[in-house]
Amino acid sequence: MTLRYDEIADILRMIDNSSCDELVIETAELKLVVRRRSAGNVSAAPLSPSTDVGSAPHSGGQTAAAPPRSAVTPPKASAASPADGVEVRSPMVGTFYRAPKPDAPPFVEIGSRVEKGAPICVIDVMKLFTTIAAETAGRVTFIGAENGALVEFGQVLFVIDPAA
Repeated sequence: MTLRYDEIADILRMIDNSSCDELVIETAELKLVVRRRSAGNVSAAPLSPSTDVGSAPHSGGQTAAAPPRSAVTPPKASAASPADGVEVRSPMVGTFYRAPKPDAPPFVEIGSRVEKGAPICVIDVMKLFTTIAAETAGRVTFIGAENGALVEFGQVLFVIDPAA
């Protein structure tokens, strides 16, 4: 059994709207632990069976506890504010990267013209990189996260003006 990111997001919403304080789903391939740290504050991490809850490896070989949702600050916008257009929202919680590799140029900049389905960023969730594609053709008018920043599910990452 595997879980897709949208299924995990649905589980988090259900837990958030319930009185449940902890949920553990474990299969041969996956262990998902969701614990409520305080009312309305849920933390989740897909883990391997041998990984401790609350810590995950990151670059540098050290371990770090996931910050509570209340400690996450909204990223600075790369434009004054989202303009009219199609919003591309984050389908998951993870680390936002504007380029496919650290030494590569960004997929897009403000003012870049994109085609529907073109890659515009990647999101890293525990070293699983997911490429996010443009949902429509047009011109990028807003970038809602800094490179390397933590993004939340549903956060506006880009605004694409199809008329431009």
